[in-house]
Amino acid sequence: MGALISLIPVLSQLLDKILPDKGAADAAKLELVKLAQQGELAQLNADVTLAAAQAETNKIEAASTRLFVAGWRPFVGWICGFAVGFKFIGGPVLFMVAQALGHPVDLPKIETEELWPLLLGMLGLGGLRTVEKVKGAA
Repeated sequence: MGALISLIPVLSQLLDKILPDKGAADAAKLELVKLAQQGELAQLNADVTLAAAQAETNKIEAASTRLFVAGWRPFVGWICGFAVGFKFIGGPVLFMVAQALGHPVDLPKIETEELWPLLLGMLGLGGLRTVEKVKGAA
């Protein structure tokens, strides 16, 4: 529907040329704007419905005691934690120890550009979870 909104000025000029009666042209333009708004509201309603359904799914997953249902978020958190720990602590220590023992080591490179948004997002959610636990809501 966004395409229709961007076309309103062009369609408005076209209606001015097609309909010589100014009142009829204005009524047609008003109908065009109403149609565009209805489409936008329908899309917004669909987006809100989808977000609400996802939130409900998240609640059900979080309440589950099964490891493969409720455990995927902690699993991803542990993987992120291990990756950051290896990148900044484990890897450099391993490198220094290997160098001190006379064994050249070529450590794998961990690209953190994709890791940071995931980790920071999870830490934000983790902070909210901690607030829930402290307040006794979870």
